[in-house]
Amino acid sequence: ANLILEVAWTDLKTGEPAITHVKTALKNKKHVVLTNKGPIALVVRELLALAKDNNVEMRYEGTVLSGTPALNLGLYNLAGSGITKAKGIVNGTTNYILTEMEKGLDYESALKQAQELGYAEADPTADVEGYDALGKIVILANTVMGANLSKDEPPCEGITKITSEDITKAKSEGFRWKLIAGAEIKDDGSVEAYVRPEKISLDHPLANIMGPINALTYTTKYLGDVTIVGPGAGKAPTGYALLTDILDINRIVKE
Repeated sequence: ANLILEVAWTDLKTGEPAITHVKTALKNKKHVVLTNKGPIALVVRELLALAKDNNVEMRYEGTVLSGTPALNLGLYNLAGSGITKAKGIVNGTTNYILTEMEKGLDYESALKQAQELGYAEADPTADVEGYDALGKIVILANTVMGANLSKDEPPCEGITKITSEDITKAKSEGFRWKLIAGAEIKDDGSVEAYVRPEKISLDHPLANIMGPINALTYTTKYLGDVTIVGPGAGKAPTGYALLTDILDINRIVKE
């Protein structure tokens, strides 16, 4: 084999055992494709340097929005557009919970329903406290915006404090609560990122993303806002993300 797929479970605290898997593969001159957020959120620069030193490729499109090509859109399709911001709904579990709360369920009931449907884990902490979204926006900021953020730098707040009353009040004012992960390039060139609940105006594209769907809006100098919408998890989308990265590496190798 000349290419290794890393699809083990995600550990955003240590990145293991995936970091060891990836380093071993790269040192043995194997191309690597990941859907595992851990290594990319924690040590992406080290891994990219290791890949370069060994003249192999590493791709990780599936770490952000699974098969929905958020990274490739920013890196390639919007190259030269002057990206200044990115903000989006990058966790389908919390978006599903907020959608069900708007329909009348309280937080605990909506969470239980999400767990029964397989959208949320038995321990939903990574989703509802925003840690999953945090890992994704750090990966995006470091990859697309040239940032060098550590996973623990950006402020992170989940949805556990949002009440049904908050959702009803926002709707009456023309807004909808969403868990937003965002990153922005500041005037001095630094990049700031965050995860937090935000009231989004109902006329914004992100406001109408309902259920376990993800979306990301890039703000650019020359094209304005560009929004991509699609599934952010699931077997088929994840498999598609792996396939696109494999095909990309195959194209480069053939050149």
